[in-house]
Amino acid sequence: MAKDNVICEIRGTTGYITLNRPAVLNAVNRETVDDLVDALRQCRRDRACRAVIVAGAGDKAFCTGADINVFIDSRQATFGGREWSRYGQAAMREFDSLGKPSIAALHGLVMGGGLEIALACTFRIASETARFGLPEIRVGIMPGWGGTQRLVQLIGKARAAELILTGSAIDSTEAYRIGLVNRVVPAPEVLTACEGLAQTIAQNAPLAVDLALEALNQAGSIPLEQGLLLESNLAGLLCLTEDADHGIRSFVERKQPVFNGK
Repeated sequence: MAKDNVICEIRGTTGYITLNRPAVLNAVNRETVDDLVDALRQCRRDRACRAVIVAGAGDKAFCTGADINVFIDSRQATFGGREWSRYGQAAMREFDSLGKPSIAALHGLVMGGGLEIALACTFRIASETARFGLPEIRVGIMPGWGGTQRLVQLIGKARAAELILTGSAIDSTEAYRIGLVNRVVPAPEVLTACEGLAQTIAQNAPLAVDLALEALNQAGSIPLEQGLLLESNLAGLLCLTEDADHGIRSFVERKQPVFNGK
């Protein structure tokens, strides 16, 4: 799928989604949100696709968040700030239902809604020169695409509050120190690092990856006892699959398993 705002292609076992508005630092408008959702659904439907990499076009930014015209228009139209927030939140939930891991390839500016897109991904790999922030507070608004919730889950309430309430930006070193990103690599190596992670995941049983992701996505949002019950139920289901039988036999026989997703 190739559209003006988002490019999506699947090569081998990896889906590549690129935010494609480099002239405006990949800022997102409604059309971009729609195209991103379409791209995620395309990757979800393709059984050959085992992991998805989300990147930004150009060399200056992954994404700087919402196109400022969205907020100007929202003050004058029925599609207001609350609706824009809910619209973006629904799009971010597409990552939760993707059924496969998503990896944000981060470079340059990762700001506002761009950081919220990255937070919705399973993993975040950043270049050494990337900068991160949620600056909405500085223009009288606040994160609305899940940033207040996902950032707390990822780095804790105190650190999340500092980023959100000051609107300050941090560099890659600090982002790694506080657990915002999984890995920091030189800028030319970001995509390669993402592809290596995607390929490692693709070697594992797809049903196991899917159900483990489901359990991980619920962690922290439901009581521990419910989470443990969900974990045991999903683990039990996986033990009944052909992939589990094949994987265990292969381990005993010291062979490399080849999983079929059944």
